[in-house]
Amino acid sequence: MAFTMHSHSGQFCPGHAKDQLEDIVKSAICLGYHTIGLTEHMPRTNPEDLYPEELDDPEGSLSVLFPRHEAYLREAKRLHFKYSSQIHILIGFEGEWIRPAYAALVKELAAHRSVDYFIGSLHHINGIPIDYDSTYYARAVESAGGTEQVAYEAYYDQQHAMLAALHPRVVGHFDLVRLLSSTPERNIRSEWPGVWQRIVRNLSLVASYGGLLECNSSALRKGLSEPYPSCEIAEEWLRLGGKFTLSDDSHGIAQLGTNYAGALDFLAGLGVQNLWMLSRSPYPYPAHSPEYQDYQMQVMLLEQQNKKRRMMVRLEQDGIGGMPYSNGAGPSRPEDIPGRTPHENGTHTGLPGPDEGKKMDLFEVKVPLESVRAVVSGWERD
Repeated sequence: MAFTMHSHSGQFCPGHAKDQLEDIVKSAICLGYHTIGLTEHMPRTNPEDLYPEELDDPEGSLSVLFPRHEAYLREAKRLHFKYSSQIHILIGFEGEWIRPAYAALVKELAAHRSVDYFIGSLHHINGIPIDYDSTYYARAVESAGGTEQVAYEAYYDQQHAMLAALHPRVVGHFDLVRLLSSTPERNIRSEWPGVWQRIVRNLSLVASYGGLLECNSSALRKGLSEPYPSCEIAEEWLRLGGKFTLSDDSHGIAQLGTNYAGALDFLAGLGVQNLWMLSRSPYPYPAHSPEYQDYQMQVMLLEQQNKKRRMMVRLEQDGIGGMPYSNGAGPSRPEDIPGRTPHENGTHTGLPGPDEGKKMDLFEVKVPLESVRAVVSGWERD
C-alpha cells in the first residue's frame, strides 16, 4: 500500500516544481499509490519572504499567491471527486513559519472546510531560507551568530515555537537544517549537547499531542546518506513512542516515490514494522452524490465571488477605493494582499469557508511497512 503525505506540483509551485497536478495524480495511480496527500506551499505575505526568481516584480509575485491557493483548492477538490474510485486524495498544504506572525494565517488556511491537514515545516532561520542554496544557508548561519551550532539551536528553537503554536498533524522534514550543513552526518547527541536537548524537547512535544513525523525520502534524492530525520533522531522518536508516516516530498512526476526503497530499508533497520497514514471519513464521496452536487454549488458561488474579487483588484490597480499597503512597500497582512476578498467570517481562501459547512474527520490508518515495500519493489524509481 504505497502512499505519500507530502507532494507538490509545478502547476501550483511553479518556482521549483514541475508538471500539472492532474498528471501527477494520474502517475501516482499508475504507480499503485493508495493515497496521495496534496500539500502545495501556502501563500506568503511579505516582500522579504520572496525567493530570488520572484524579485523582478515583488508586488506582482505576491498578488498571485492567494488566487493561486484558491485555484489549487478548487483543482484538488475536482481531482478528489474525479479519481475517487482509483486513489484516495487528501487536500492539504505545507505551512510556513518564516516568523511567528504566520501562525494566524496557517490557522485560517487550515480551518477551511476543503483542507484535511497541513504539514508543519520550517524552511528558515530568522526569516532566511536554509534549503535554497549555500549562499542563503550561510546568511542564515550568520544571522544566528556565525556558527552552525548556534544556527542549529536557532532552527530547533524556532521549530519548537511553530510546533507549540500549531500542533501540526504531520511534521515535515524534521531536521532539514542539515541539508546544506558542512557535516550533515554529524553526531549531534555527542558533539552538540545543547542542540540535542532541543531536538529531544521538540520530539517530546510532538509525541505529547500525537503528531506524526514523516520519514521524508527527498533527503536521499538530494544526496544525504539518510532520510529526514537522521538515524539518531529517528531512534529517539521511536524511544518516545512516536509514529512515522511516509513522504516522497515530490516536486513532479519524476520524483514520485523516489528513494522509497532506501527509506523503507532505513526504517526497517530501526525495527519499524508499521507506518501511519492519514485518511478521511467519510471516504470517498461517489460521483453525483448529494455531497458532489453540493460541491458543484460551492464552485458556482465561488466563481461569483471571484468575479467580485477581480473587479476589486482592477479598482485597486486603478487607484479607486484601494487601501494602501501597511508598510508602504508591499503587502504585510493577509487582508492587504491583492486578490483577496473580505468575508464576514474572515478572508476567503477558496471554496466556501470553515463556517459554511462541516469538515470531514481525519483519522490514522496503520500500514504495515512490508505492504508498502510490496508495491515499491515493482518500481524503477531510485
